[in-house]
Amino acid sequence: MLVDTYGRVATDLRVSLTDRCNLRCTYCMPEEGLRWLGKPELLTDDEIVRLVRIAVTGLGVTEVRFTGGEPLLRPGLPGIVERCAALEPRPRLSLTTNGIGLARIAPALRAAGLDRVNVSLDTLRPEVFKTLTRRDRHRDVVEGLLAARAAGLDPVKVNTVLMPGLNDDEAPDLLAWAIENGYELRFIEQMPLDAQHGWQRDGMITAGDVLASLRTRFTLTAEGEEIRGSAPAERWLVDGGPYRVGVIASVTRPFCAACDRTRLTADGQVRTCLFAREETDLRAALRAGEPDEEIARIWRRAMWGKKAGSGLDDPAFLQPDRPMSAIGG
Repeated sequence: MLVDTYGRVATDLRVSLTDRCNLRCTYCMPEEGLRWLGKPELLTDDEIVRLVRIAVTGLGVTEVRFTGGEPLLRPGLPGIVERCAALEPRPRLSLTTNGIGLARIAPALRAAGLDRVNVSLDTLRPEVFKTLTRRDRHRDVVEGLLAARAAGLDPVKVNTVLMPGLNDDEAPDLLAWAIENGYELRFIEQMPLDAQHGWQRDGMITAGDVLASLRTRFTLTAEGEEIRGSAPAERWLVDGGPYRVGVIASVTRPFCAACDRTRLTADGQVRTCLFAREETDLRAALRAGEPDEEIARIWRRAMWGKKAGSGLDDPAFLQPDRPMSAIGG
């Protein structure tokens, strides 16, 4: 098991498949993009599947989420999903994507064994989407969501970040749209993981802001902590249910005490926390020919040293050197 000194057990593995992305979201990276990892630096398909197998069969991982960058840019993605779905015990498999290209590949991913998707969409207005992402691809994301639902990748979850002066007035409209289309909406506080290191706490839209906006149109009833468990989102019933909305408040309401995640970057580094400044290299052990048992030992040792919290509430907090696109969500 991947246990830390605070008694937390990591059963949820986030696997970044690439650091590349086909959007340039203002809260993530500069307009010109970043220096992407070279192919020799990236884990191969076989290396990814081997590490997932070690995690699932030897370390107690039960859920695997493929992330990026943009994971749909990874060649051979359906094959990776299919091989991971064939593991025993079979992990639950999900994908976080910006939705561009999902309309084309959703049926193949479902056939390969993918269980569900999280799609990022911050606005219902194409012109605001273009401003936020620096790309005119709003229709592609909407079509990707429809295709995911049609393919049976349920539940289809939508991740939304609200930014001041751009889309911070859209929370009620987004929730009404999600309910109408059968999607589960999650608002995510903007986190200090931008490549420009321009994040400022004073300028972010908080969970409290989101809830206040939603309550201008909807009645929200909080679900209990016993229902939430280790999930990052606090959830509320909308108008008595059955529909729900979630808020992931990593900054203002951190949930570190219940964290059950371990992360693997596209170049084979274990990260114990999204905001960690240290990493543990598994790629070197793979390529040195180390057996599964040694790789598992290195992974367990890394997780044993996991810190109690993200440190976001510490005045001395420093952002990780790597941005979100290089870490994986």
